[in-house]
Order: sequence, then structure tokens, then C-alpha cells
Amino acid sequence: MIFAFLFLVCLMLGVPIFATLGVPALIELLNSPVPLESLAHSLFDGVDKFPLLAIPNFVLAGAIMARAGITRDIIEVMRAVVGQAYGGLAIVTILSCMFFAAISGSGPGTVAAIGTLLIPAMKDDGYPKDFAAAVASSGGTLGILLPPSNPMIVYGVLASVSIGDLFLAGLLPGILMGTLLVATTWFLSKRNGYRGAQRQFDGRSFATALWQAKFSLATPFLVLGGIYGGIFTPVEASVMAVAYALLVGVVIKRSIGLRAIWAALSEASTVCGGLVLIMGTAIFFGEFLALNLIPQKIAAALLGITSDPILMLLLISLILIVLGTFMETLSTVIILTPILLPLIKQVGIDPIQFGIILVVTSEIGFLTPPLGVNLFVACGISNLTIEEVSRRVLPFIATIILGLLILLFFPQISLFLLSFK
Repeated sequence: MIFAFLFLVCLMLGVPIFATLGVPALIELLNSPVPLESLAHSLFDGVDKFPLLAIPNFVLAGAIMARAGITRDIIEVMRAVVGQAYGGLAIVTILSCMFFAAISGSGPGTVAAIGTLLIPAMKDDGYPKDFAAAVASSGGTLGILLPPSNPMIVYGVLASVSIGDLFLAGLLPGILMGTLLVATTWFLSKRNGYRGAQRQFDGRSFATALWQAKFSLATPFLVLGGIYGGIFTPVEASVMAVAYALLVGVVIKRSIGLRAIWAALSEASTVCGGLVLIMGTAIFFGEFLALNLIPQKIAAALLGITSDPILMLLLISLILIVLGTFMETLSTVIILTPILLPLIKQVGIDPIQFGIILVVTSEIGFLTPPLGVNLFVACGISNLTIEEVSRRVLPFIATIILGLLILLFFPQISLFLLSFK
């Protein structure tokens, strides 16, 4: 009882997540016969996970590529393909987010890399600034669904499932969600008269942009092709991504120097430092939950409502969407995985499928105040208030919910590619 009270109070007060997880469990530990040394073991075990090395490496690769001009190359190719459609530049934003997502693994990172270039460009092209910010923040949600995905790596570690399988399972849902977002962007643009570039598709311009961006466009194929082809593990692929980003930025394009590399290293180390603190206390938190049979008690309560897998996923998704409005994505994954995993296994839900659902519901949290990290990044770029952008992002939230329902009722979409392994 004390544990639950302290945990809820810490959440409501906005206490840092590592303390929210660790302090209630520590107080309960002091009042139990379990030796205090178990805390030290749990903290060490939480960070002694080899797959976690992939997260700072993918973040570093994305940061280097954004500074090396690789993002601009991707945008130019997408502009040559769809720039002439209704909402052409807005669709370019979504497609560029999809492509950059296959490099960075981060939602806010994708918004920052693509939005910094395209939000001002959309404004100059006649799009309302709040619409431009909404498009960029919505496209950025694909950063955690398309592989490589930082939340998928954390979920894979906590759930003891293959990270490579999670990446493969996220590919078709990511394409589906990107397609739905493109369709929504086109519909809104046509309804509001946001015209694309007043020219026809030019094969020569496309070929020129494609050739100039050849080294930049090769990055996701190198990373994901190496993982799916069995050449690299996800960690090895993340190191290859960093090496290739440096090769392109320093040797081929010669667009970055030591100052930019240092800034990218600082960005990656910030992510890694926070993750180390959280993962250590997360393992301790999970062990405490298991010791006190809390997941079993929650499972029994939810099973008292329904035991149907689809209805259970609907119920869990609703809970996740509500929690995602005030909890950061990695925190949601870390806290809820040890609680919900025994339940979803008990009702026959595939842990890989649940991982995809968990990530998609987290996408919605990126766009909903008061936390809405993607919204804040886009607002910072566009100099708008959160209220102005929140109104414009509602159709995109509805689109993501539609995609969630499709994935929930048709789990074959997530699991199809795994059948070929």
C-alpha cells in the first residue's frame, strides 16, 4: 500500500523517473527481510545488457547524419518524387521522417532533424505555420515504429524477446502508418487548397537528386539489410551506422568537423546517461513487483473483465494511451512491460505483437499534451504555442488510432515477415 501511494505521488509530482521507480521499491525493501545488497545487484544487472549499447549508437548516427547534410539529401529526393502533389511539401515531410526514422530510432530526434529544415520551408511555400508544425510532429512519431527503434530495444531487453524480430515486425506497421499519415496530409491539403509545386514530375531532376543522395540513401539499407540478412546483430549494425555516418560526413561530403562531431557525441551521451539511470532502477522495480506478485494481481483484475485477446488488447491500449499523455515513452515501456507481459502471455497474445502495440500507443503520447514531446520540439522550431499546434494535430492523432485498430484486429500485419525467417 505504501509502495503504491509513493509511486503515484512521485508520478503526479513529476519526480524523475529513475527516482519514481527506485524510491518506493527501496522503502519497501528496507521494511522487508530481503538484504539491502540486492539493490546493488539489481542496479548493475539493469545496465549490464549488451543490446542497450545499440541505443546511444543509433542516436549518435542520427545526430551525425543530421549535421552532415544527409537529411537535406533525403528531402531533395522526396521533393523530386511527390513535390508536385497537393500538399507536396507536407507529404515530403512525412516521407522524409519515414526515411530518417530508419536511421535514428528516435521520435523527437526525427522531428528535430526534418522539422528544422521543412517547417520553415513549408511556411515559405504558403502553408500555415501551425499545419507545418503538426505535420512534422506527426511524421516524427514514425521514428519509434520503423526500425531501428529505441523503445523496441528497451522492450526487447525487458521482455527477453529478439530485438531483430521486433525490428522486422515493425517494418510493415511502420509503412502502413506512414501511408495513412501521407493520405491524411494529402486530404487535408486538398481540402484547404495547399497546392504543391506547379510543375510536372521530372524524371531527370529525380535522377539527379537520387544520384547526389546515393551515399545518404544507402544508410538504412546498410543498417537494416545487415540485420535482416544475418550479417550484423542490432548492436553491430548501430556501430556500422556510426562508422558509415562518419565516412559520409567527414570523407565523402566533407560537411562536418570536430565541433559537429563533439555536439553529436554530447547528444548521444545525454541519452545514454539518462538510460543508464532508468534501466538500473527499472530492473529493481520489476523484481520488487514480481516478489510481491503485483503483475499476477493486476492480471487477475483485468481477467475479471475479459479474457478475450482482442478485447484485452483494446483495454490495455486505452490504458496506455491515457498514461502516454503524461509519461515519457521509455518510461512507459520500462514501467509497464514487467506488469503486463505475464498477462498478455496468459491470454495468448504474442509478445512481439504486444511490443508493436505498445510502441504505437506511445506514438499517440508524442502528440498529446501535457507531455507531447514531439509537439514541444515542433513548437520550438516554429515559435508557436502548444495550444496552436495541438488543434492542428488532432486529425493525425485520429489517423494513428485508426492504424492502431488495424494492427490490433489484424496481428498478421506485424507478424507476417517473421513467418519467412
